[in-house]
Amino acid sequence: MENWACFPLPNRPAGPYLSVIQSFQQVAENIVENRPNFFHLHLISDSTGETLISAGRAASAQFKSAQPIEHVYPLIRNRKQLLTVLQAIDKEPGIVLYTIVDRELATLVDERCVEMGVASVNVLEPVLNAFQIYLGAPSRRRVGAQHVMNAGYFARIEALNFTMDHDDGQMPDDYNEADVVIIGISRTSKTPTSIYLANRGIKTANIPIVSGVPLPESLAAASRPLIVCLIATTDRISQVRENRVLGATSGFDRGDYTDRAAISEELKYARSICARHNWPMIDVTRRSIEETAAAIVALRPKLR
Repeated sequence: MENWACFPLPNRPAGPYLSVIQSFQQVAENIVENRPNFFHLHLISDSTGETLISAGRAASAQFKSAQPIEHVYPLIRNRKQLLTVLQAIDKEPGIVLYTIVDRELATLVDERCVEMGVASVNVLEPVLNAFQIYLGAPSRRRVGAQHVMNAGYFARIEALNFTMDHDDGQMPDDYNEADVVIIGISRTSKTPTSIYLANRGIKTANIPIVSGVPLPESLAAASRPLIVCLIATTDRISQVRENRVLGATSGFDRGDYTDRAAISEELKYARSICARHNWPMIDVTRRSIEETAAAIVALRPKLR
């Protein structure tokens, strides 16, 4: 017998069946619209998980329709630990990214994810394979190899200590020991950018620019560091300062702090200083801290 509900013949009235089809379409659209706007992102690492977090967030940022709920499992180095993690994934399935150098544990992740019907990606393995092919040598497969306490590690610690000691114009006599000196008016992200650079082993000092107040003479005399000024649009700085005012303690003197005309004058003063000394400027209005730091790093070889 023909299924009249699904396949109406040409000589039958189309109206009722068209309504049914439209109803099904509406239901389908509602399902899509009401689909949860989040997903579970499981990050399994035999080390700190920093590589995975960066990779997962970089990929997730390309999909605005859903936000990840991150589950980070660091220092997973034996079968017992891994089985506990896999049980948690089975309860809240999603996407699994992992960096595990032990082949047996990595195989266990792949097998269990296939059984659960969960997508899994070994983030590190394709990179290791490329290195092995090019270098013609096998990987050591050593857990946490990037975190050994070598000369580079202690250089980063030294840079971080230097940066904290030279935050917000402190210890001006040492500016010539810095790799980078960041200047700029208030709320241009000088401190977080400095700390980010320090974590890369770059000794960074930062100095606030205040209208009518000259910069330390030791800065103009410094020959070693790259000196760079951070600026932003008046509207952006005003917005950030407004947020600071909202969270400020009682007694905070608002004054010209958020006034756009006053901010414009501050920026004009900062630009005049840079023009006088031929110091480069970076507009941070639409830049993240990471992007600003990358722009500063890119300037260093050009100016040294």
